[in-house]
Amino acid sequence: MEIRYHGHSCFELSHGDTNLIVDPFLAPNNPIADVTAEDVSVTHLALTHGHADHVADAVAVATKNKPQCVAMVEVANWLEMQGVENVSDPNLGGTVRFEEDGLSIKLVQAWHTNTLPGSDDRPFSAELGTPIGTPSGLIIEIGGLTIYDAGDTCLFGDMELIGKRHGVDVALLPIGGHYTMDREDAAYAAELIGAKRVVPIHYDTFPPIKTDAQAFAADCEANGIEAIVLNPGETAEL
Repeated sequence: MEIRYHGHSCFELSHGDTNLIVDPFLAPNNPIADVTAEDVSVTHLALTHGHADHVADAVAVATKNKPQCVAMVEVANWLEMQGVENVSDPNLGGTVRFEEDGLSIKLVQAWHTNTLPGSDDRPFSAELGTPIGTPSGLIIEIGGLTIYDAGDTCLFGDMELIGKRHGVDVALLPIGGHYTMDREDAAYAAELIGAKRVVPIHYDTFPPIKTDAQAFAADCEANGIEAIVLNPGETAEL
């Protein structure tokens, strides 16, 4: 099973004919992304929450590819209002299974805020956006592995419960600080979760979330956890 990182919190998981993209935030909206929405070919799409740096290209990717989409119920309803088809709308604790594709996606809690994009001329403005319920993390089962995308979140104790409940193989953790937990908290989170491997996300896109991903990797590896640091456009086998 392969992961391809597009920068920020956007990545693809591919196994066989199944290709899942999470939180599409691509060029030119994402200043460090390696591709545009037109370059992406996917079968499934999942969103953690509605902030513009996670959904800016969701409608474009969905319109082009007609993938099966999964998002928190309020965000899912927003997608449908944008004309997106094939949308599943779970809430926290809900699981959507695509048996024929060997894929399942479960929504778990994340501690953050959740606002849909603002006006067309200011799409990243929270002031002009719409607060819309709670965000989520994702438990993704694909290719015989369990992937935990923590989404945008601070450190919280129930990450340990999520790890125990699901036997996480790989955790994708935000490390940039300011809007999410920082790299020190993320290294502690990796221990709580008990994942064998971690991939840092949500860092270096903008000045407030600049951090040292290699220092995060070193902290994880000091505790026996493999860290996979990817630049936008790079892939790794999981």
